[in-house]
Amino acid sequence: MIFVNVLKIIFSILGVVGTTFLLPIITAIFCSEFSVLPAFIIPMICSWILAAVVLIFLKKTQFVLSTRSAFVSVALSWICISIFGAIPLYASGAIPSITDAVFESVSGFSTTGSTILQDIESLPRSINLWRCQTHWLGGMGIVALTVALLPILGVSGFQLIKAESTGPEKGKLTPKITTTAKALWFIYFGLTVLQTICLRIAGMDFIDALSHAFSTVGTGGFSTRNTSIGAYNSALIDWICTVFMFLAGINFSMYYYIITKKPEEVGKDSEFKAYIIINIVAILSLTFFEMHRFGGFFNSLRYAAFQTTAILSTTGYGTSDYTLWSPASQIIIFSLFFIGGCSGSTSGGVKVIRWVVVSKQLQNEMKRMLHPHGIFSIRINQRAGRKDVVFAVTAFFYLYIILVFCTTLFASIFGLDILSSFTGAISMIGNVGPAYGALGPSNNYAFLATPIKWWYCFAMLAGRLELFTMLIFFTRDFWRK
Repeated sequence: MIFVNVLKIIFSILGVVGTTFLLPIITAIFCSEFSVLPAFIIPMICSWILAAVVLIFLKKTQFVLSTRSAFVSVALSWICISIFGAIPLYASGAIPSITDAVFESVSGFSTTGSTILQDIESLPRSINLWRCQTHWLGGMGIVALTVALLPILGVSGFQLIKAESTGPEKGKLTPKITTTAKALWFIYFGLTVLQTICLRIAGMDFIDALSHAFSTVGTGGFSTRNTSIGAYNSALIDWICTVFMFLAGINFSMYYYIITKKPEEVGKDSEFKAYIIINIVAILSLTFFEMHRFGGFFNSLRYAAFQTTAILSTTGYGTSDYTLWSPASQIIIFSLFFIGGCSGSTSGGVKVIRWVVVSKQLQNEMKRMLHPHGIFSIRINQRAGRKDVVFAVTAFFYLYIILVFCTTLFASIFGLDILSSFTGAISMIGNVGPAYGALGPSNNYAFLATPIKWWYCFAMLAGRLELFTMLIFFTRDFWRK
């Protein structure tokens, strides 16, 4: 029964992803890239046939999803869509290596944005659009999209979304999980359309505008240009991307509260307030430290705001090589690698809410040292927090440190220097994209050894699924009946 239900979910998701090939197909036709069409059309039709066969033959099977099978379904679905998404990249000849094609696809769906491509502008425009589109699909969550579109998963959809979504606490905005998924995707779609219009007005053509909107709102960082957003050399485009990177890093529940006329919930949100403070402090600090480099306050503010939101939201865009900035600025940027955006956003990273919980618990421990008999609890969103949230956050940090260490060690075994190995590990697990050293913003990941690329694929997926969903398979308890 578990196997049958997992099959239903995986092939339903593949059918949905296959349908999204229609957009690059239309683009290929419009741009006269007819040689690319089979690379999209054949896997799309195959995904439809397989999904139809599985759903028809297993139609009468009772759909019941346990917690264990939910984890299996989500983890296997993300692995399958990453491989499936690599097919057009490999079959079109854009990326002749299977390893590189899978790496690029995983980097896309996980919204990491690290690339192995050295000449992006030479690719067919439909391929570049698909690369950016993978960010958009993975940003909000392909499982959430499938739950929104297919009522068949509505019964156990909440278990699936819990295994895919970010943050220490998961909840419903509406009584029905399908309604919640639809509401979030509606907001997500609206932000994408709005940014596409803004970028089009700022001077990008429609395909570039749509591609960068996919990358920005999905907080991925793929671009259609070799030098990313910096290629346009436009202050207006920089500010548009800065604003939307900031917006994409906010918990999408905040937009739902605004739409449903509950702004008081936004004002109470501890994570949202901390996210704004971190952005402001980092931007002003970088602006001050780099004024000499960019020749004045406002120009420095432009680059500081862009780089801060790019790293904090884990989008990873670049308009300037931050590794050439002052040491103080590099320390600030490096610290942002450990933070990430808000839970419930499309951002990667540790998430702001976990740092809020840790800081509040630290305050309580200091109070307890002064008042040994006192009773203290953390307050999140103006409500007393629960101990299990603190325990969950602590476990996450422990697992995060272990995975960073293992990833750093694995890369160093294959010859990568310690700075690149360490910052690369944080970047992969946090889905940031660029790092330091040989993996800095002016470089790419093409030179890495094949084993490192496959390990990084695992690290990117583990980071996107908040570690537990991927790593739970390595525990003894998971395999016990």
